[in-house]
Amino acid sequence: MVICCGEALIDMVRWQPGGCPGNAFLPLPGGSPCNTAIAIGRLGVPVKFLGRFSRDFFGEILMKRLAENNVGDDLMVRTDQNSTLAFVKLEKGQEPQYVFYTEGTADRSFSAADLAEKIPGGKLPPDTRCILFGSIAMTMEPVASTIESLILREHSRGAAAPVISFDPNIRPFMISDKNAYVRRFEKWLGAVTIAKISEADFEFIYPDLVSQEKGLEKCLEKILGFGPRLAVTTLGPRGALALLRKEGGGVLRVSAPVVDLPVVDTIGAGDTFHGAFLSWLELRGKMSPAAIAALTEAELHEALFFANKAASLVCSRQGAEPPTLAEVEALK
Repeated sequence: MVICCGEALIDMVRWQPGGCPGNAFLPLPGGSPCNTAIAIGRLGVPVKFLGRFSRDFFGEILMKRLAENNVGDDLMVRTDQNSTLAFVKLEKGQEPQYVFYTEGTADRSFSAADLAEKIPGGKLPPDTRCILFGSIAMTMEPVASTIESLILREHSRGAAAPVISFDPNIRPFMISDKNAYVRRFEKWLGAVTIAKISEADFEFIYPDLVSQEKGLEKCLEKILGFGPRLAVTTLGPRGALALLRKEGGGVLRVSAPVVDLPVVDTIGAGDTFHGAFLSWLELRGKMSPAAIAALTEAELHEALFFANKAASLVCSRQGAEPPTLAEVEALK
């Protein structure tokens, strides 16, 4: 089972129905960890969401969306606080632009007390094989410190720790102190098994490094130096690249392409990639730190291509609508 931690919010997507003057916005369930949980659920892998949800009608939309996609709710806390809203502007050929309304909202208020309530005694459900975290939740308090405490605690279990997978999914306008964020980011890397980081993330975190020749590979090598076993970067239409640190000290470099499908928008593409990659590991019996370290070049290529196919499919649809396992396997 995979546990996804972080924000679950409403994306207010710009929408212009016929005859409507000005700007209209369509409310759609979103949030990077929420989208990833849905992607995992649709691929047939057991998944739960750990977080705080409003009882307002937006919160009900989120809960219904997760339930319909096989995401377990027994680690969710309910509250009367409002849901987070993210207004999204989409322009052809550009990354989505966001404005977030998060002050005092439910998901950002996930606290140590909530964590203790849902994971009493610090014992995760016995079938937990992976914890996923990241995105804007790690730029807000108290949710960032709450998730950090969980990740560091689980990492301290050593050989008994589950796979821990991190996607920073950086939104620069949510970060008031870049240097402080980068220091904390590097601290989290010391506790994770997998770091999935986009090219745009690297351009924010390590701009001088990424601009060099073979800059992305240098960035991935730097990430591995902090402790992860596997560092993966997504490259949009150019596919994905991964560096795997093997037990013997060598590094395996593997890339895989996307599938050429018409692109409607890119909302949820990175989230779907992350969820599909983790799902491949679980479906193939590779969801453990030791099994990941032992991946062959062919297996890692297969995992990356599986995730790229899922991301290509979600880009061919409007909004974050991840594919099913049958749809991914049918795509060649």
